[in-house]
Amino acid sequence: MKWHVVALAALLVAGCSKPQEEVYQPAFSERGADEPKEYIVGIHPLHNPKHLIEVYGPIVDYLNTSIPRAHFRLEASRNYEEFEKRLYSGHFDFAMPNPYQTVRSLKYGYRVFGKMGDDEMFRGIILVRKDSNIRKVADLKGKKVSYPSLTALAATMMPQYYLYTHGINVHRDIENVYVGSQESSIMNVLRGHVAAGATWPVPWKTFQQEYPEMAAQLEVKWQTETLPNNGWVVRNDIPPMLVKDFGTALVGLNRTQEGRAMLGRLGISRFEHASNETYRPVQQYLKVFSETVREIER
Repeated sequence: MKWHVVALAALLVAGCSKPQEEVYQPAFSERGADEPKEYIVGIHPLHNPKHLIEVYGPIVDYLNTSIPRAHFRLEASRNYEEFEKRLYSGHFDFAMPNPYQTVRSLKYGYRVFGKMGDDEMFRGIILVRKDSNIRKVADLKGKKVSYPSLTALAATMMPQYYLYTHGINVHRDIENVYVGSQESSIMNVLRGHVAAGATWPVPWKTFQQEYPEMAAQLEVKWQTETLPNNGWVVRNDIPPMLVKDFGTALVGLNRTQEGRAMLGRLGISRFEHASNETYRPVQQYLKVFSETVREIER
């Protein structure tokens, strides 16, 4: 593989246990002193690390080909906590956080320069087993609901806000279970460990494609409204021309058959240019969420 990734560990899709503390740390070949400067690219854990490397590795490959004066190295974190620790410490040069992390990163030396397209896909969905007795939101009272992480916007906050607006007090009426990954939230529903599980359309679509027989036992019972999709941010000290070339390369992916195939594996049709202002609706949403459902750091 051009991007020299060797996976040290892979998260099992069927794993529903507590996430490991250690980070999924790909290994890379050493580069000579005369080769281009290396920049670290971080992607938030919207998939398990193995699948994330498989689908985003070719994107980083493409960036290295398109911008030969720089070398980009992909890192995947095992869980949200580790990704956020690295993002907010300025470890990543370029990163694709979720919208909540995008907004928070602005306080830690980053700015927005791009985003995923297809905002209509950035919504929360709540899954139940088809053979369950869950018919209406009130049926969840006294039961468990799974989510990937406290800080997952589409897959946690947006479903919790949906439940709040449909008569559920998420502190008293249900038991919230944070299971560490999108796949684990889905599997907790499948195995009957929870009455319902929250995720968002991209990992659910991937699960349907890879495990159709298991997915057929589940259904999307409810879905939320939408917000701007995942952002691309860059640390403020990165050369502006490099940032421009990086963004131009991403936005240009949908102009070639090969690029469209890469985007298809991500579950989107395009990347778009964006700025800090693009995420003002997210900031407003987080304010309302924090005032009504549960307090979050903004």
